[in-house]
Amino acid sequence: MGYSFMKQSTQKLITRAGLLATASVAALGLSTAHAQDGGLDTIIVTAQKRAEDIKDVPVSVGTVSGEELDVLQSAGVDVRFLSARVPSLQIESSFGRTFPRFYIRGLGNTDFDLNASQPVSFVYDDIVLENPVLKGLPLFDIEQVEVLRGPQGTLFGRNTPAGVVKVASAKPTDEFEAFASASWARFNTIGTEAMINGPINDDWSMRLSGTYLHRDDWVDNLASGPEDELGGYDDFGWRAQLLYDNDGPLTALFNVHGWGSDGTARLFRANIIEPGTDSIVSGFNRDEVFYDGVNKQKVRGYGATMTLDYDLGNHTLTSITGWKDVEVFSRGDIDGGFGASFIGNDTPAPIPFTAESADGLPEHEQITQEIRLSSNDLGAVDYILGFFYFDESFEIDSFNFDSLAPGNPQNGYAFQNQDTQAWALFGNVNYEATEKLTLQAGLRYSNDEKDFSAERVQSPLAFLGVPNVAQPAAQSSDDDFVSWDVSATYEVNDATSIFGRIATAHRAPSFQGRLLFGDVITQADTEEIISYEAGVKGDFAEGRGSYSLTGFVYEISDQQLTAVGGGANFNQLVNTDTTNGYGFELETRYAATENAFFTAGLSYNNTEIDDPNLFIQPCGGGCTVLDPAQLDSTGAPTGFVSIDGNDLPHAPEIIANVTARFSQPLPNGGETFVFTDAAYESDKNFFLYESAEFQSGDLLEVGIRVGYVSPDGDMEIAAFGRNIFNDESLRGGIDFNNLTGFVNEPPVFGFEIKKSYN
Repeated sequence: MGYSFMKQSTQKLITRAGLLATASVAALGLSTAHAQDGGLDTIIVTAQKRAEDIKDVPVSVGTVSGEELDVLQSAGVDVRFLSARVPSLQIESSFGRTFPRFYIRGLGNTDFDLNASQPVSFVYDDIVLENPVLKGLPLFDIEQVEVLRGPQGTLFGRNTPAGVVKVASAKPTDEFEAFASASWARFNTIGTEAMINGPINDDWSMRLSGTYLHRDDWVDNLASGPEDELGGYDDFGWRAQLLYDNDGPLTALFNVHGWGSDGTARLFRANIIEPGTDSIVSGFNRDEVFYDGVNKQKVRGYGATMTLDYDLGNHTLTSITGWKDVEVFSRGDIDGGFGASFIGNDTPAPIPFTAESADGLPEHEQITQEIRLSSNDLGAVDYILGFFYFDESFEIDSFNFDSLAPGNPQNGYAFQNQDTQAWALFGNVNYEATEKLTLQAGLRYSNDEKDFSAERVQSPLAFLGVPNVAQPAAQSSDDDFVSWDVSATYEVNDATSIFGRIATAHRAPSFQGRLLFGDVITQADTEEIISYEAGVKGDFAEGRGSYSLTGFVYEISDQQLTAVGGGANFNQLVNTDTTNGYGFELETRYAATENAFFTAGLSYNNTEIDDPNLFIQPCGGGCTVLDPAQLDSTGAPTGFVSIDGNDLPHAPEIIANVTARFSQPLPNGGETFVFTDAAYESDKNFFLYESAEFQSGDLLEVGIRVGYVSPDGDMEIAAFGRNIFNDESLRGGIDFNNLTGFVNEPPVFGFEIKKSYN
């Protein structure tokens, strides 16, 4: 979003609403839950690449900002802290603190390969982050997170069938301000964050911010392996921003940043699931593993952004240029145990065969360019016209290791190369048909070209006669797609508006070629979605409360899915014939008094695969398969099962969340407060097929923060707890070897101090 135009448009909205909030005021903030007149602050969003009141946007939008962001990020969490904190949003990862997989309205991608595409686009400071490792960069000094639910193909383009998660960092201003915070918690979890902002001269301002997170190794390895303790990490991130604004037509914002992580990869646990159930076995202990393999992970990333706005009077011309580069290496003991049953040494958990592997991005680069022309309150008609360009290239390394040999030597290696170029032309127009009715339409033409190749040079199955070298024919795709949306917003009265929207989007073709255990490159064709939704947004209790309710139904053609694992431990891309979904999202805020503020969110998502001709291989680790088997002409099972009628993986039907803040003013002008929050997810399936074991039960995590704020608001001292009731739930599984799974984070308690200056 052009910074100058956002600032101007936001001020117009504020003046019209008669509120004291600004675009940078937290919608759910510490002392800014409601304005000084007792009403709620206006939530300003950029869901349509303009700064607008959330009630005027014909899109289902959820936001997280202010104190809620601070509270949820306590205890050194990564971006997954947003999971279930907004209706219909879920985030999970089998890589640990990097490679998050996003799901909105049940739509996501379970693929764990480093070139996996996702139907949820992640946009950080107006730059789309395509590679899944880029999406794991730390969130710090953040102004607001917006979750745009439903297809966003017109304004945001490719790979947005499910929606967009949009993150905006706080921007430089011409007033001095600074803060520093430090926290300590269980497992010697240390969190620090700092920022300094202010003018350099009359035309230039700078904002510097950074974060550092640390946790000690806290999981004991009770087997004789390369590592005695696991679970720790060291994460960091930094950002430098420079703003040029001399009140002339040109505004320029420069952003350079970097981040990194060193620590333990995801901890898999062999035979953690009770056979025939989705329950964790009795006697399970989060702080123990039995590993003979290596578990480690390292990430380094850098980026730069240049945003130029030129005010033409009735229009604003915006240019946004972005560059990203990330490298990662992640190695894990995938079988989750030690030894192997065929050598008679796998106590206490049977391991049919070893699985220790690693993946890396030794080379990666992404370049993006967007240019758009936005009209500025011309009258009845306003519009945006734009051009977008995307270029990404990278190489993927895949390794396998022999855990049974001294030193865990490498015994397998393959690599993949992928180059993508995409461009688009887009436009969006708003028409105020009457004083109360606004109509909107958008159109986007996209072109996407992709070249993919893969080669195996060392086979881990050479002892079985599998050749070391495999080089299937390189693959390429060239896709054109037109996406569109139409919507209408009607202002029923000053407190209530209703909207309806029809939207389409697509996901470009994808390739998969993990050749360590197979010789085939698979391709998934273009995925297309059409969505119908309607909603109502409004205020109640004389402006002390607000709500948003949206209902939707969608149909996906050729949805891209990943058949993960199975007996061959081999990823393959497939397209479904049709996938159907429907549901609703409800969000509300309520300032009961000046000292009591509440939020609540609820979503229901029903998803169903409709393809009687799609069969996949189920687990190879002894699970109880619930799907009907495919039969050959003689009536014998083929080893594949039908997934027709199944829910999508990692798509809980119910997501719910609540927050509550109570404060008590003190005679000296300060206050004490209690902030509590809870997030709930209903059960979900881990894979495309259904089994009794590879699914989660309900998850309920509760947090609390109790603290003191000084009279002038420049200091806060607080104690906090996350997952305070020790919910212990399966979060995912590995299905090719045994009943292996991984679990959620343990309870963490600590304290924090934050000091601000202005």
